[in-house]
Amino acid sequence: MKLKVFTKDGSTAAEKDFPQIPEFEGDKGLLALKQVILAYQANQRQGNAHTKLRSEVSGTGRKPFRQKGTGSARQGSLRSPQHRTGGIVHGPRGRNFSQKVNKKMNRLAFQRALFDRAVSGEVDVIETLECGESRTKLVNTLLDKVAPQGKILLVDAPCSDEFRRAARNIERVAMTEAHSLNAYDLCRYDRILISQKGIEQLEKRTINSK
Repeated sequence: MKLKVFTKDGSTAAEKDFPQIPEFEGDKGLLALKQVILAYQANQRQGNAHTKLRSEVSGTGRKPFRQKGTGSARQGSLRSPQHRTGGIVHGPRGRNFSQKVNKKMNRLAFQRALFDRAVSGEVDVIETLECGESRTKLVNTLLDKVAPQGKILLVDAPCSDEFRRAARNIERVAMTEAHSLNAYDLCRYDRILISQKGIEQLEKRTINSK
């Protein structure tokens, strides 16, 4: 797999072959990628909404008035749903939306996502993600040369504190480390810029996952 490699200042670029990045034919891995993304999004749901049934609300258990002679419909409890402060009918109940994905499927989805983005020309490599001082202007200048538009994910191993502080004020930029990069991250950004150390760690992940 050939990727474009930029110099550390983003001024020039040259193609370099990265043979450890897996390649796919046809639709292999697409269903796994879809399932992993759905599982990741489902795991972000909290499911905290919870209403009380008539047996759970506080209140007296006596009849509000006698059974007959009032001209009104008979009532058995003030905790019934038709009364104010009564129980809720068919309301949301706390639930767990999380889904489990095994390691093999997660691995396949990650490899497929990395391959698809690389084939589309949306994955680039830079020699190093460093700046002499924590200045946002320096990072903006670099990104204007490499990826002037779109949301960018910067991947390093590990992320430099100075560079992270300089990039965190840029709205379209996010940073992560190579060991925690996942298939969902690879799919949600317009461009992925990986440092040389980061791509080496990703290659090790793909080798160990075969």
